[in-house]
Amino acid sequence: MDELEKIRKEKMEKMIADSAPKPKTKVDVTDSSFDKEVLETSKKVPVVVDFWAGWCMPCTILGPVLETLADEYGGKFVLAKLDVSAGPATSEKYGIRSIPAVKLFRNGKVVSDFVGAKPEPYVRQWLDTNLG
Repeated sequence: MDELEKIRKEKMEKMIADSAPKPKTKVDVTDSSFDKEVLETSKKVPVVVDFWAGWCMPCTILGPVLETLADEYGGKFVLAKLDVSAGPATSEKYGIRSIPAVKLFRNGKVVSDFVGAKPEPYVRQWLDTNLG
């Protein structure tokens, strides 16, 4: 009977954990949503902004790497994806001249960035260094 009770308890704990709200790890942003989704959110949790475009081949390489790491890091940062076509004013404001461009925001400010499609180990090291 003790073994059965233990199994029931473990299953119940797993059900509760699985039903708990998961932290938001990814969000699409535009010029109109950037302040709220990036600047305001970065006051609570770091936000990594991926400036990209669908026609950009290096962007299609880097994007999945960032998305996978956002899921893997499970809420240690939020990945905000800004298609430069949907965010021309924001792209100009942050000096985006080449894509993909990635910027890490904390407390509403850019604290680190890189440009170009970097391999997963580079991106992971960059995150680990900058997320502290």
